[in-house]
Amino acid sequence: MMEKLSQEELKAYLMASNEEYRNLAEKHAEYERMIEALEAKAHMTPEDEDEEHRIKKLKLRIKDQMFEIMNRHRAESVV
Repeated sequence: MMEKLSQEELKAYLMASNEEYRNLAEKHAEYERMIEALEAKAHMTPEDEDEEHRIKKLKLRIKDQMFEIMNRHRAESVV
């Protein structure tokens, strides 16, 4: 019987074995860097704030897709 992978182990496994997951994770990290760069500014313009909100929405959507892949993998491995 296969032992259940922890959340971190599953992420590592999917990073190594699932190209879709890996691409999403890279995009997620890229959005995180963009948000950090905006937040590092001394004064954010209204445009910066709009951009930050836009990126956060995209980042959240990608996180949802990553969770979907994780859940799909868990469902497949409980056979």
